Amino acid sequence: MMINKKKTLVGFKKAHSLLARIIDMTEKDEYCIDIMQQNLAVVGLLRSAHEMLMENHLNSCFKNAMASKNERKKKQMTEEILKVTKLFNK
Repeated sequence: MMINKKKTLVGFKKAHSLLARIIDMTEKDEYCIDIMQQNLAVVGLLRSAHEMLMENHLNSCFKNAMASKNERKKKQMTEEILKVTKLFNK
């Protein structure tokens, strides 16, 4: 079970709620800066959720794969980590 599952889920739900508010604000032509501030709050929530997911993955799936003797699985797990890290840092 995911260590930070509840915290991650709360973050996703907050981001979902804020995103609905941003859509509403945009449809109502509210002030751009106010919309951008809310957007940055969503970005922050999603980054935080990503970091919790990564931490959990490294402490569980990745750790187990590295402890195994399956070299193909180790290589695949490492490539996956590098791929999502590159995407996160774009």
